[in-house]
Amino acid sequence: MGNKFRDEILELIWALREKGSQSMEDVIQGLGDSNTSDEIRKMEKAGCLLIKDNDLELTKKGETRARDLIRRHRLAERLFHDVLDVGMKESEETACEIEHFLSPSVTDSVCSFLGHPPTCPHGKPIPRGLCCSKYKSDFRPLVVQLKDFEVGSHGRIVFIRPSDSTRLERLSSMGIVAGSVIKLKQKRPSFVLEIDETTLAVDSLIAEEIYVKEHQ
Repeated sequence: MGNKFRDEILELIWALREKGSQSMEDVIQGLGDSNTSDEIRKMEKAGCLLIKDNDLELTKKGETRARDLIRRHRLAERLFHDVLDVGMKESEETACEIEHFLSPSVTDSVCSFLGHPPTCPHGKPIPRGLCCSKYKSDFRPLVVQLKDFEVGSHGRIVFIRPSDSTRLERLSSMGIVAGSVIKLKQKRPSFVLEIDETTLAVDSLIAEEIYVKEHQ
């Protein structure tokens, strides 16, 4: 099952499900292609999905393919946007093209290189891979936890993975948000950051939740 149109249908089903919809009508409207309905029924016969009262449900086969596509797409967006500084629109368009061809090993290498990001640049979750649970790489990731950043280095915050949702709001009020450029001044007894002309101190638990990449 490698048909590009079918892949687009599977991705849209996944994306709509994240928003709480399983409607076949929403998928047809979302793609705006008159052949969508016929293709969906072919996919049901192929064992990719089930049609239940005009709702669509992915089978194990369809779920696996959709998950892989979404993972590749969102990691590719991160790669182009965060590493190559490509604009959001172009990053998404390019990700749409290459998501169909990335091999599992290349996908895991990209994920490891980026530091196993939890979300894409739009804030949508990136499905986890085996590399995320093993967290093992033969090279130093481009994106690292603040706790592993070198003292004296400048970095740009790529994403924050808070264990407590209220903590994100507190960090934001301090100016610690994705995109902020920081300088790590010390690690002990607490992590001291410099953002613009403001100096802030955070504890080690928070430093584990902030991911940065080196900024020149």
